[in-house]
This record gives sequence, structure tokens and C-alpha cells, in this order.
Amino acid sequence: MIRILGVDPGLRHTGWGVITMDGPRLGWVAHGVIKPDTTMDLADRLACLAMELRKVVDQHTPDESAVEETFVNINPKSTLLLGQARGAAMVSLASAGLKVHEYATRKVKLSVVGTGGADKDQVAFMVRRLLPRAGDVSADAADALAVAICAAHHRPVSSQRVKA
Repeated sequence: MIRILGVDPGLRHTGWGVITMDGPRLGWVAHGVIKPDTTMDLADRLACLAMELRKVVDQHTPDESAVEETFVNINPKSTLLLGQARGAAMVSLASAGLKVHEYATRKVKLSVVGTGGADKDQVAFMVRRLLPRAGDVSADAADALAVAICAAHHRPVSSQRVKA
């Protein structure tokens, strides 16, 4: 059985979710949202994000992690800021010794919902169906759990068993 931490990065809300994978079976472990104080300077918000993610890693001891790739939107400044949050998350995970997989938003949605054009409500609905023990999940945490599910679905067959 392995544990996978999925992360949906953002400067205001970073969703995270931990799942287990035992062969084809997926199980929910935990999820949450990191919300840095928006009045802090950018560097402090990024540091807060990195530190809080490290606490998640320390508490839930995942074997590997996955991060959603930056979605390029119309506003280049927003895209750049999101990329910085993503970078802080990736550095935090890698410095904790985790392998960090990256998945495009469309691939995550396709893995969970069956279509790359799914909206947030459809993703949350399917996450609740695939991980019923997760209960009511916010959009950010649902997206993070979806990233973890995507990572589980795309693991090489030969690496799906971890030695005890």
C-alpha cells in the first residue's frame, strides 16, 4: 500500500489531499486547505505555504506526491503568481524527500470524471463517489484529491507495490 499526496496550489487557497492505493483500491486518508494570510507579503505567503505543506507531509507520511500544473489564463500576472505558489509547493515536497509528479488540469479531470472539460462541481462529485469516506469536500481539497487520484491511475504497474 502506498500513500499519495495531491496538491492543488494557489496563493490564497492551496488544497491538499492524501489517499492510499492498495492495488486497484483507493482510500481516503485526509484532506484540507492551506490559507495563507492575504495581508502578508508575497515571500511570506510562499514561505507559509511551504511550511504548512511540510507539516502535512510530516503528519501523513506520503510515499510520493503530485501537483497540478499551472493553468495559463488570460491574466499573465495571475499565472505568474500561481506559478510561484506551485514552485513553493514543489520545493517543499521535494525537500521532504518526495518524488513530485506533475499533471495537467485536463489530465486530472479526464482521470477522475472521464472528460478533460469537466467543471469543479463534476470533479467534486466524482471525488466524493470515488472516496466516500472523504465526506463533504471543498472545491480546493476536491481538486487536490483529484490530483492524487490521477497520480494513482498513472503509476507504472511495476511500481505499484512498495516493500514493507
